[in-house]
Amino acid sequence: MDGIRGLPGLPLPEPTAAPERTPGGPRFSEMLAGAIEKVDALQGQADGEAQRLALGGGNLHETAIALEKADVALRVLTRVRNKVVEAYQEVMRMTV
Repeated sequence: MDGIRGLPGLPLPEPTAAPERTPGGPRFSEMLAGAIEKVDALQGQADGEAQRLALGGGNLHETAIALEKADVALRVLTRVRNKVVEAYQEVMRMTV
């Protein structure tokens, strides 16, 4: 078959190569992986601060700030994930 969906005279589309990396810019997957690593680091810092406070050391103010930073970062990451899932679902609903 040399046409699109059996229509003679319409050529088949050429296969496209993998998208090239934008000069100077990271890929979305790299950015997402970096964000996950940063959130994980903030969670680790918050856990460390909470542990120090529980053992009688540390500072309550610094612990509260570290916990809040970790919480906000996790909420933002969750919202980004939800938006990515919504976009994926929307693309999957599209008819070709």
